Amino acid sequence: MRDYDEVTTFLGEWGPFQRLIFFLLSASIIPNGFNGMSVVFLAATPEHRCRVPDAANLSRAWRNHSIPLRLQDGREVPHSCRRYRLAAIANFSALGLEPGRDVDLEQLEQESCLDGWEFSQDIYQSTIVTEVWQEERPLCNHGCADWLQLPADFLHQLGDVYCVICHRWHGPDLQLCGGLHSRFIPESPRWLISQRRFREAENIIQKAAKMNNIAAPVVIFDPMELQELKLQSQQKVFILDLFRTRNIATITIMSLLLWMLTSVGYFALSLNAPNLHGDAYLNCFLSALIEVPAYITAWLLLRTLPRRYIIAGVLFLGGGVLLLIQMVPADYNFLSIGLVMLGKFGITSAFSMLYVFTAELYPTLVRNMAVGVTSMASRVGSIIAPYFVYLGAYNRVLPYIVMGSLTVFIGIITLFFPESFGMTLPETLEQMQKVKGFRFRKRTRDSVEKEENPKVLITSF
Repeated sequence: MRDYDEVTTFLGEWGPFQRLIFFLLSASIIPNGFNGMSVVFLAATPEHRCRVPDAANLSRAWRNHSIPLRLQDGREVPHSCRRYRLAAIANFSALGLEPGRDVDLEQLEQESCLDGWEFSQDIYQSTIVTEVWQEERPLCNHGCADWLQLPADFLHQLGDVYCVICHRWHGPDLQLCGGLHSRFIPESPRWLISQRRFREAENIIQKAAKMNNIAAPVVIFDPMELQELKLQSQQKVFILDLFRTRNIATITIMSLLLWMLTSVGYFALSLNAPNLHGDAYLNCFLSALIEVPAYITAWLLLRTLPRRYIIAGVLFLGGGVLLLIQMVPADYNFLSIGLVMLGKFGITSAFSMLYVFTAELYPTLVRNMAVGVTSMASRVGSIIAPYFVYLGAYNRVLPYIVMGSLTVFIGIITLFFPESFGMTLPETLEQMQKVKGFRFRKRTRDSVEKEENPKVLITSF
């Protein structure tokens, strides 16, 4: 059968039908932002310290000195998870002794927050931490937002698994994955053809031509070609087909790494925005605002330049500036914030390109499956991203060093991908094996006599 793009050339590239589908698909992404990033505020951990019960018989001086001090960012602040032993300081208070003058505070025994915590309301009036977890001890051991982020992202991952199942058995039928807009989005004709549902595919193309005010050919698909396809046995595909050959397996493994590590950088920077110097809401707004030029840049780059070079380039940009943050003096807060936003710009651009790049690498039969599996890998990255944020409790620049190093590393890996720009989309797994980048030359009798290594991996850049 002729190439699908050749058959549907008469539709044009950017008519009313294509614009409508683009708008509906784009609109479906808007609620994801509210859902995905709401945890930044809902599960925020305000500044806190151990609660001292009002019923405790303490003088004002001892109540003010009931919490030991610790060094944080060069200044002494009340400890978040320890207090002086309440029975001991109550006894000193009853004896009329003064803290610091009559009693050496450094020698006093300490205890954990047995009565919960007092939370600062300077930024947040209430969060999940203050309302639900304030009586739980794990807050002082690991923080709280990470325990909340993990099940939240796990549910996102389950949603991705469900959509992968939808794609596996029903193709890109968005109605199966929810959304009121999906009833207006038709099925993919290319996928319908791969499933031998020719009549449905032809009806959708006819409707698209009518919407574009274009006269469609009387016969879109040659009956002889359709008959030939019907006689051929439909190829069954499974997830293991993404690892069928060494070439396909290499591309799949690298894609999983690319999606996961890019997701780590994206979500870690997004979740860490409230921890930056200054107003948490302004920092989160800037973190979201920087994505607008990032997406526009990604769109412009994808139109004209090779995929692997532009993805690697923006990853090098994002990872490089994150590594530079460690060289910025602690007093230059605005410069640090600027570098963080520039890093977010690069990683966001790369993240948005992955959908296009991955879809272009895989053939029609496994394209949805490949995008779904790699998207699940990105969910794994978002699950572990909060733990990168909490590295800042040990050193403020440690999260940026780790994220920057991983981003540069995956940028190097991207250079080894096959190029898809300007290439015809593969329709079968056999065609994918011919994609430039990973070709394996088999050994022959003549080559054995002439070469020491009969099997050579040829990588083209």
